[in-house]
Amino acid sequence: MSVNYTLQRMTPSDAPLTVQWMVRQYGFEPLEVEDWVAHLHFNWPMSVKALDASGNVIGLLNMSDYRIEEETLEIVTHQPQLLSRLNALQYIAVFSFIVAEPYRGTRLNYDMLMSLWPDLQAYDFIFIPVMHHLKTHTYWQRWGAVEFFRDAMSVYYMLPLSSAARQVVNTMGGEHA
Repeated sequence: MSVNYTLQRMTPSDAPLTVQWMVRQYGFEPLEVEDWVAHLHFNWPMSVKALDASGNVIGLLNMSDYRIEEETLEIVTHQPQLLSRLNALQYIAVFSFIVAEPYRGTRLNYDMLMSLWPDLQAYDFIFIPVMHHLKTHTYWQRWGAVEFFRDAMSVYYMLPLSSAARQVVNTMGGEHA
């Protein structure tokens, strides 16, 4: 399949589009998603959307500056030392990464992430929460993401980008090493 698309950085005006895509993809309640988009520190300039040749949106990669403990409060009581070490580093989160069905298995997801890659180098790691039922666990592991925590809802990964983040990974021990 020949794939022709353009990538654009997002702006706050893309909030309704993000809500629509997340509700459709994940089945979340619209009001809940609107609240997340409004309050969970979306980093619009670090988010990207893909458009096909006709201008239709075919993918969204939404990044956020929200903190790990905003995603999982359980880490605060179960792994407070690890949380403290992670929060001492600079990170950005993948809040949502959705590619339209006809474009899955193409280079689109790779190109979307690579379009951000130079800017991502300013961070120590990328925080990537993945709900248990999603199929993207192996995708992120192929990128080098390492699990650092899990709860009943999700598995939490970090994709280390700096030596400081790799040092944290190397000292986690056990199943997370």
